[in-house]
Amino acid sequence: MALRLFIRIRYKEDKVKTLKDAEVGSTVKVVKVNGEGAVRRRIMDMGITKGAVINIMKVAPLGDPIEVTIRGYELTLRKADAEMIAVE
Repeated sequence: MALRLFIRIRYKEDKVKTLKDAEVGSTVKVVKVNGEGAVRRRIMDMGITKGAVINIMKVAPLGDPIEVTIRGYELTLRKADAEMIAVE
């Protein structure tokens, strides 16, 4: 039983955190921008690139959209777009 518990805890720690999962008021760093084609390019054009620091300002009552501050400006993202951004 202890081994199962250890495996579950270890799996939870290894899970990749996305911008969608970040808490209001936290500051995160972008690890990777997932996605393909035009959507990925649009996210990167907004300044969300590897190494960028993002501060989560607000989340709408139903969780969509998310307001963040990045590179000195405020940006609002849909949950679907925020889910493509891996953070630490």
